[in-house]
Amino acid sequence: MDRRQFLASAAAIGVTGIWVKGSAASPSRVAWREERALYPQGVASGDPDEHSVVLWTRRPFDRGERHMLTVEVALDAEFRRVVATARAPVLAAADHTCRAMIGGLAPATVYHYRFTDETGAGSRIGRTITAPRVTDPRPVRFAFVSCQSVNEGAQNAFRRMIWEDENAPAGGKLGFVLHLGDFIYEVVEYPDEVPHRYGRTVYDLGRIPDARKVANFHVPTNLAGYRHVYRAHIDDPDIQDARAHFPFVCIGDNHEFSWQGWQSFIKYPGSEPEPAQPLRVAANQAWWEYIPSRVRKASGDGLDQFRPPQVAKAAIETFDDHGFGIEANNRVAVGSMTAYRALRYGKHVELILTDFHSYKMADPTDRPEAAALDSGDYPVVPQEWMEIVDGGSDYAGGNPPATIAIGDKTISNFRKGEPPFTMLGREQKAWLKERLTRSTATWKIWGATNGTLDMRTDPQNLPAGMVKAPWPGKGYGTFGGGDFSGAFAERAEIYDLVRDRKISGFVTVSGDRHSFWAGYAAPALPPAGFAPVGISFITGSISAPGLAEAMEYKKADTPLLPLFVRKPAGAAPEAVINLTLKRGVRAALEYAASGDIAKARALTNPDVAPHLEFVDMAGHGYSVVSAGPDTIETEFVCIVRPITRATTADGGPLRYRVAHEARLWEAGGVPKLEQRMVEGQAELSV
Repeated sequence: MDRRQFLASAAAIGVTGIWVKGSAASPSRVAWREERALYPQGVASGDPDEHSVVLWTRRPFDRGERHMLTVEVALDAEFRRVVATARAPVLAAADHTCRAMIGGLAPATVYHYRFTDETGAGSRIGRTITAPRVTDPRPVRFAFVSCQSVNEGAQNAFRRMIWEDENAPAGGKLGFVLHLGDFIYEVVEYPDEVPHRYGRTVYDLGRIPDARKVANFHVPTNLAGYRHVYRAHIDDPDIQDARAHFPFVCIGDNHEFSWQGWQSFIKYPGSEPEPAQPLRVAANQAWWEYIPSRVRKASGDGLDQFRPPQVAKAAIETFDDHGFGIEANNRVAVGSMTAYRALRYGKHVELILTDFHSYKMADPTDRPEAAALDSGDYPVVPQEWMEIVDGGSDYAGGNPPATIAIGDKTISNFRKGEPPFTMLGREQKAWLKERLTRSTATWKIWGATNGTLDMRTDPQNLPAGMVKAPWPGKGYGTFGGGDFSGAFAERAEIYDLVRDRKISGFVTVSGDRHSFWAGYAAPALPPAGFAPVGISFITGSISAPGLAEAMEYKKADTPLLPLFVRKPAGAAPEAVINLTLKRGVRAALEYAASGDIAKARALTNPDVAPHLEFVDMAGHGYSVVSAGPDTIETEFVCIVRPITRATTADGGPLRYRVAHEARLWEAGGVPKLEQRMVEGQAELSV
């Protein structure tokens, strides 16, 4: 890419483009003095490629609509070897955020950057790293994370990540951090109303302007509200330090817009879906303003700001054959920003990022008709009815049943004449398939934001009488929809493509579940068969509480509580749910009663989860991928529950560190994971 192409590319994504001149580096001539208070959200960098990176800061001013900052990029932290200096605008219309894309950089190189205002007041110094060349044969190493709740936890995982990176040898340092969504939680609790949730202190994030109250939460209703929540999260010192130390690659999940929302719909528990086109635009704008990236915005060329389209809140009542609302304001609102994209890192990694909420069809399991199939006291629903409802008119090769029978209940198949459920949508799915099939990278890594691995168990094996009503299903039970594991037909469509095109090195990395998972990408599980086409990983949350923690606070008389948690006297609760998911209900009940893991493992149902090598529903932390020419390894770094901010530089103690490695399998072959417990123990997870 030459200078002219680079500047055109920068303008297209709405950032100021700065091209490094060919002359030698020289000392800074800027009278910079660090004044962090004037740059309250620090600095950040994002979406590096082999010759450029997007830089970011926020410098609020008391007066004026437009100011200028000087941006410097250097090869050293002392700025004695400056390679680029330019001016970049800060607009009140962009909430005083500033973006600049620096081009002409050397590949696989560490750079330092800073911003300075007209008075000489400067930001902190940031550090970033460019991507290696497409031909670079060296291994690529990166971390992936998700789900940071500043409202209910501490971000100690970032402190640990920085500490380990600073102390790692040159070949062990991270090239970037992949953030797989829930960068913010738009559902905010106020500590004067809810001082604690579970065993956690609720921390004060301030009042959201013009907030709407939903149960115990307050949610944004406009752009000012989203901006407030982003600032409150980035104000956290560990998040801010991580953004200054690593380049981030980000893709949003649900909480960047609305907890149970999709397209331009919002929905809250106990209420009907509502059209919210202006809110979708506001959410997209705030993301663009606070996350440095190469996402496309619909407002076209622009150097300074998002320029949101004008949309109205209008009923969305007509849908295309992929469930997308064709109402004009919905199309414009969703299309105001296109986040799915791919980035290349050397010879071995192509990172393919998808958006699971902007194009998602309304979840058919939330329909009123589905309520008639309620499973009563069971925490899972029969897998067969989930698959029928998911598959729609394509179920059973285009021969869906006229009725759905669950136990003694029978209803009309309300999905019989409707298209199969999709989370990707037509255009994005076609794009994903095209990227997978033409990628020349050794490892095609799909950043899928939320879980792809099946989350099921075998309630058919529960002892008689443990639940009053008999299990209404024919076999296995799934924990329901909400993530990609419940999109049975669409997931199988992608995995079948991988199989049919003999795509080797297929890997999915996900977040959202607030738990660690390692296993295999497979289109089906027993009794339907089991034929893996790739490997899959899910990372624990940075700080947000998960299912295992929530179950610790359930009443003791809950009938199926032993499937979730064991509370030994004088010891910490244990996440028996891990055994329920990986080994089945008999193993879980044995451990809940005896605490003997050997006896529990002896009762494993081998068909419940042949796709799982590891699951920890109580895990917090981050994951590190090392991808080379022959092998890929994912290491889970699990910290202790992050209820309070760590006082040590290393972010506090670890619970465990476990690695899963796979050798590159032949096209059409079967992948195999090898597990290695590096430190600590997680006996209920393996």
